[in-house]
Amino acid sequence: MRSTPIITALKLVGVGVWLVVIAVLPPWLSGDWGWVEGWILGVWLAVFIAGSGFWLYYKDPALLAERMRMPGTGGESRFDLVILIGVKLVWVAWMVLPALDVRFGWTTRLPLWSEVCGGVLLFAGSVFMFRAVADNTFASQLVRIQTERGQHVIDTGVYRFVRHPMYLGGSLMLVGGGLLLGSIVGLVIGIGEVLLLVVRIFIEEKLLVRDLAGYQEYRRNVRYRLVPHVW
Repeated sequence: MRSTPIITALKLVGVGVWLVVIAVLPPWLSGDWGWVEGWILGVWLAVFIAGSGFWLYYKDPALLAERMRMPGTGGESRFDLVILIGVKLVWVAWMVLPALDVRFGWTTRLPLWSEVCGGVLLFAGSVFMFRAVADNTFASQLVRIQTERGQHVIDTGVYRFVRHPMYLGGSLMLVGGGLLLGSIVGLVIGIGEVLLLVVRIFIEEKLLVRDLAGYQEYRRNVRYRLVPHVW
């Protein structure tokens, strides 16, 4: 019988409330309930998170359980724990401050064409993020070797093109979200978050080369960490 993570009714309600908060947070903080860009970002993120969670629950419950691990519970390094907490805090700032930027006019709004480009990047990033977890059953949010699950190198799907497609997807979503909202503050925060992810890539690759059999050969075969033909 296939095991699935235990999701109680209370947890389900909690997740539902959290998703509603994500969906309404940008327009609410902006003070403009008719702010279309804010609704697009909030609802898109809520639907993406919910859809990915349901997919994992039915298709890869072991990965869902792994991704639900709290930071610090997987034996990861203290430095990576600090980086992960930083990533989560900056993400909260990325959700909150651009809406306040729109509300109080801290910076000049970006032009419409850049908002459209942001929407395209947000969609592309979502595709990469989903494919990363669909193609790699070991795609944990924690930098650790999952010996209890028999972790091995994944070199198929999107992992044939870059070694860290989840970070690529996240980077596109972060930059795209800031552009979509027309907020310079959101764009700067998104770029800052991408820089944190770059730091984390170095930490992760050092661990994988040292402790995961076959990863060094994978690095030779797939040359690019984040962006094909660039880096």
